Amino acid sequence: MGVMLQAFYWDCPAREGVAFDWWSRVERELPALSAQGFTALWLPPVSKGMSSTGMGYDPYDYYDLGEFDQKGSVATWFGTRQALDALMTTARAHGFQLYADLVLNHCSGADAQEVNPITGELRWTKFLPASGRFPRDWNSFHPSDYESWDDGAFAGFPDLCHRNPAVFTEVMAYVKWLVEEVGFDGFRYDFVKGYGEEGRGVGMITAIQEFRYRRVGGTHHKPFGVVEYWDEQDVGAIERYIDGVNFWNDAPVGAFDFPLRHLLKRLCDDDGYSLRDLARADTVLARQPARAVTFVENHDIIREGPIVRDKMLAYAYILTHQGYPCVFWEDYFTFQLARPGTPNGIAALVDIHERLARGGTDVLHVDDSLYVMQRRGLEGTGGLILVLNGSREAWRGVRVETAFPAMRLDAIAYGSDLDAGTPEAKHTDARGGGDFWAPPRGYAVYAIGT
Repeated sequence: MGVMLQAFYWDCPAREGVAFDWWSRVERELPALSAQGFTALWLPPVSKGMSSTGMGYDPYDYYDLGEFDQKGSVATWFGTRQALDALMTTARAHGFQLYADLVLNHCSGADAQEVNPITGELRWTKFLPASGRFPRDWNSFHPSDYESWDDGAFAGFPDLCHRNPAVFTEVMAYVKWLVEEVGFDGFRYDFVKGYGEEGRGVGMITAIQEFRYRRVGGTHHKPFGVVEYWDEQDVGAIERYIDGVNFWNDAPVGAFDFPLRHLLKRLCDDDGYSLRDLARADTVLARQPARAVTFVENHDIIREGPIVRDKMLAYAYILTHQGYPCVFWEDYFTFQLARPGTPNGIAALVDIHERLARGGTDVLHVDDSLYVMQRRGLEGTGGLILVLNGSREAWRGVRVETAFPAMRLDAIAYGSDLDAGTPEAKHTDARGGGDFWAPPRGYAVYAIGT
């Protein structure tokens, strides 16, 4: 399915010294990222928000991608429309899919206050964007003539009423424009809990996914979609949400696997974590692997509760298992976990994912501190063995029976902050049996004929 890169993190233009020019920063990395095996980019919200130095999660003018002099600048915090177009052109030339971050729950930065006649309150709900497109007034937000409230407001911002036919029509026009004219291939749906969990939010997303977009030449395009339903404990709630969206939907959405990320944080940060829990975890990946978008960090969760050590254990997991893995820019570049040209970083695992992580998944052995998994390969190609060692004391290994009889399997990716040793190559017997090891608080990936 490929590997997605979240191509931003919180306040990245300022932190990397490229204010109003993030798009160019990303564009420069595209040839190397493509060569490494990345296949898709999740970009931050492209529309101008209430501030020219905001991250876009406070949308003001949906159609201002860095073209209109408003909210303090022409450019968005990430750059001009011209720079965005250049990034997207280069990305397409290197085979990347491009996903837009859709913020459709709320707006901010209104131009004037209005009295809401339902509540009598004076509120900032009059939007007169310079683009002239998708103007809004009090009836565009909750409470309106169409609906009192839905399930979630955000930060006190005016909460869009999707049930208002005018708002629904404008949202559909906007996403059509993003696909057909701007050139996006799919969407990350921000804060879907705020849409309402029954027909309101589900219906909005289903309509966006089901719309018959037409690219240049009349080609029909089905968008990719992934929802941010943030719940680390109740995987059933996430599953019910995506099942609702995907009912009678031929462009189904996936979901970020927050329950899995919760377990991966414990794996990395907690010496006492039992890997048995990882093997029996109830996650989106366990229930619907084809719909699971797996991740280690993102722009929000890293500020709420970051993984503080042994993070490569988590990347070794998501880049060898099923699901659609998403790598975080700050981990790859800022924290220098890519380590290209070595077997010890994310770059090697991305390459392994694209070449070898195929076929079914079997857990061959698990105890409190050792986890051994295989991908069986598909149609005679690919396949791998992953070993995770949660112990700090020593190398650990075990003999298992694999799907690879009478073969040599080399350790092609491995790492530990406690031991820089290289795992030995293994030769399986006629039944596929062999012993596979990993360093303390480390991992090793073995594959055939490399």
